[in-house]
Amino acid sequence: MDGTGEQRVSVIDPLGPAVERVKQILFKPFDIEKWFVIGFCAWLAFLCNGGGGGGGGNFHFDGPSRREMQEVKNVFMENLAWIIPVFVIGLAIGLTLAVLFLWLSSRGKFMFLHCVATNRGEVKVPWHKYREAGNSLFMFRLVVWIISSVCFIPLIAAMVFLILIGAKRDFANPVPIIIGIALLVLTMILFGLFFSLLNKFTKDFVVPIMYLGTTRCVDGWRKFLSILSVNKARFLLYILFQLVIGLVIGGIVFALGLFTCGCACCLMAIPYIGAVLLLPILIFERSYSVYYLGQYGKEFDVFVPLSVTDKGEVLFDG
Repeated sequence: MDGTGEQRVSVIDPLGPAVERVKQILFKPFDIEKWFVIGFCAWLAFLCNGGGGGGGGNFHFDGPSRREMQEVKNVFMENLAWIIPVFVIGLAIGLTLAVLFLWLSSRGKFMFLHCVATNRGEVKVPWHKYREAGNSLFMFRLVVWIISSVCFIPLIAAMVFLILIGAKRDFANPVPIIIGIALLVLTMILFGLFFSLLNKFTKDFVVPIMYLGTTRCVDGWRKFLSILSVNKARFLLYILFQLVIGLVIGGIVFALGLFTCGCACCLMAIPYIGAVLLLPILIFERSYSVYYLGQYGKEFDVFVPLSVTDKGEVLFDG
């Protein structure tokens, strides 16, 4: 296939093979050691995808008085000598850990794809084999992260500035401030959608393309764009269907949490253990996106070929 858009491409067809891939890898036969090895690779791959909790009760907050604000300011100024160094050190440590996790995650994405594609629980082999590709992916993601920060930080700063200006004037004329904040929020949403799609396409499609032999992330993106440019509607449908899949998976996880009285959710929140428990879902998601990409041509098929026995059982070659 040459990516001209003439071949049959469906968001439904990859569902069956992806489910079958999960069965073959994890349950035929069941191997707990294999679960933990592949789970480790999955944990690395999703190291930078940690979620966060939310929620809160109903409460009333009138805001601090001018006297309280002045007291806070005085305390801050009196302790400025140690607050600034602590803040700088904390920021440096946080940024260092974030970059480290981004690098490990980039290497882990190829390790996890290798395990899923070959039906093997391996760490050392893919860690070394895809070192160059993983490092290239890391540099690409790091640049995207820096660009996104450059885009978002001024918007957040402008929003805080508008709020402070309004508070200083006791919000006597709130309409311009509300309009300004609304425009800033809209801009942030648009930027968020763009960078979310960029990261989504990188993980789902550029990583498999690089896995097949393109070690530079930019080259992988260039090859993917040659497909995307003539299949925009299909990939839009893919994104919409991913939202449906996400809702279904979220419902399953929520139901599991209710059924176990929250015990499953507590275990899934534990680093690494959560990846092992969620491994069927993670393998399904990884397999689904690659099976979808494979519909655009055999050159995009990363999976080890499957064979069928006389009894109709599907097995991995090798």
